Amino acid sequence: MSMCDMSRVMVLLMAGLALPVKALDITAYALVDLSHTYDQSTLYWPTSPSAFEKTTLAYGETEGGFFYAANSVCTPEHGGTHIDAPIHFFADRATVDQLPLSQLMLPAVVIDISDQANNDANYRLTQADLAEWEEQHGRVPAGVAVLLRTDWSARWPDALSYLGDDTPGDASNLHFPSFGSEAARILVEQRKVAMLGVDTASIDYGQSTDFLVHRIAAEHNVPGLENLTSLDQLPAVGAWVIALPIKISGGSGAPVRVAALVP
Repeated sequence: MSMCDMSRVMVLLMAGLALPVKALDITAYALVDLSHTYDQSTLYWPTSPSAFEKTTLAYGETEGGFFYAANSVCTPEHGGTHIDAPIHFFADRATVDQLPLSQLMLPAVVIDISDQANNDANYRLTQADLAEWEEQHGRVPAGVAVLLRTDWSARWPDALSYLGDDTPGDASNLHFPSFGSEAARILVEQRKVAMLGVDTASIDYGQSTDFLVHRIAAEHNVPGLENLTSLDQLPAVGAWVIALPIKISGGSGAPVRVAALVP
């Protein structure tokens, strides 16, 4: 169903007209998991004071004769496959719990810069890259999630390979590709996209010190998905992405399970 069709349906529903119910045929789609598993090897920003922790609370037979398992988990908001809420880099913008579902379930476009990234660990998506993509696939539509494919996820979870440096507590020597600020500004301010995502540790490249892509996106209430995987299984256009984070009150970010529906 196109965005226009969805808008017409909403108008008719609001008008109180009866419409036939049409079920989503999930068998018409391939389901692709775009998330890394959370465990002891999950990568976090080098300056993060803690990482993923899972503590067993119960595991085994109970006095009642049945099996029971339960754990407690602890994690910083920003690590593993997660979402950055706009408030992460701009005051008075949306927190995780304020993000509407309509901004978390979106048509997706995938821009592939894996060849460039393979030759330059500090590569950033350029205006020229974006223009070339639009020449092949058409103008990036408003309201979509733009997912940047670098194939960096193949390096997960080796910190030295994935982040470019594995020095604890030091984020000054990171090297990995991502969005460039000029291309991000076009996508956010001119194309009016609803989300950015990337299969590296940040929507800013590793050597960034001003985090301008984060700031551009956050100012316009555009969240970011980081540490995605399997973007090579998505087409340039035609897929949908579902990214549902833990609904943390006032959260600046949260772990997220991201799935793609590929026709």
